[in-house]
Amino acid sequence: MKTLKFKLYNHKRNRHLKRSINAAGVIYNHCIALHQRYYKMWGKHLSCAKLQSHIAKLRKKNPFWQKVGSQAVQDICQRIEKAYQLFFKHNKKGVRPPGFKKVRKYKSFTLKQAGYKFLSGNRVKIGSRVYQYWKSREIEGTVKTLTIKRTPLGELFMVVVVDNVSSPQVKFTTGKIAGFDFGLKTFLTCSDGTLINSPQFFKQSLNAVGKASRHHSLSLKGSVNRERARKNLVRRHEDIANSRRDWFWKLAHELTNKYNVLCFETLNLKGMHRLWGRKVSDLAFGEFLQILEWVAKKKDKQVICIDQWYPSTKTCSSCGHVLESLDLSVRQWRCPSCQSVNGRDENAARNIQAVGASTAELGNVSRAVPAIAV
Repeated sequence: MKTLKFKLYNHKRNRHLKRSINAAGVIYNHCIALHQRYYKMWGKHLSCAKLQSHIAKLRKKNPFWQKVGSQAVQDICQRIEKAYQLFFKHNKKGVRPPGFKKVRKYKSFTLKQAGYKFLSGNRVKIGSRVYQYWKSREIEGTVKTLTIKRTPLGELFMVVVVDNVSSPQVKFTTGKIAGFDFGLKTFLTCSDGTLINSPQFFKQSLNAVGKASRHHSLSLKGSVNRERARKNLVRRHEDIANSRRDWFWKLAHELTNKYNVLCFETLNLKGMHRLWGRKVSDLAFGEFLQILEWVAKKKDKQVICIDQWYPSTKTCSSCGHVLESLDLSVRQWRCPSCQSVNGRDENAARNIQAVGASTAELGNVSRAVPAIAV
């Protein structure tokens, strides 16, 4: 599976797609209301089949709902069903049931087997209208789904999921192997002593974002100036996200060109975010790991994630002695067994490399690579 993302040309006919997204938002909210009403009346969960059948009958009587294809309506019901199943399974872990969404903030609708057709060149037919998009690459393989997404700025993107794409097999080749330790002060510490610092794009733009946010909050609600200030604030955040993502892609290519096997420690990012908040979000280590796994697969390299509970920081990389406890403020410590002085991050990176190398020898490859828009 591969996900491709294309931007649609700005054109006045795009208003039809935006109306379809609005109609999808209205249908979504109606389905949520039906779920809640059904549970209050009968004390049971409304099945996806019943919901789809009921919405299909209502859609025949409502011209506005007909702006969304039937398959897109079925996909909305299926997504709500998945959200409720996750809630039933993980409600004790804090997972909430799906709720209502503002229609103007609703983002997308998805078409599966029908409702679209790719024409020659950079044209695609969605419904009865033809749209043009920036064709940055060829669409290879079998198209499984097509999703139209709307950004907060009102721009439209087309996300295509394709299958049966010819891709190289992941092969284990002997060569350079490295372990990496993620940190708040240093983004990545390599087992060979290399330090990689994050530019911290959000921190650099904090003053500009704060100024744009104040301008937006002080503007009169419903005015033209407030809408202009909102778009300016959204552009600030999009620039930060694009700059961070560009840096991630370049760093991923640099590391995969240098090493054949890259070892990382599985982290509890949600727990770290609760402790350190904005800084963890700015570093966005989870997004970087997804990009790195994608690039590594394309280059026949391996990304190995070791066990979350392995004491990489408290274990001496020289003799294997494990400390009982090690405070977070201690950046260097002396091993009581072999008397070697270990830097906290460098020592953890060497241990991660050793465990990752043994995992590779056993033939355990990294977790499945997720499909990301490229």
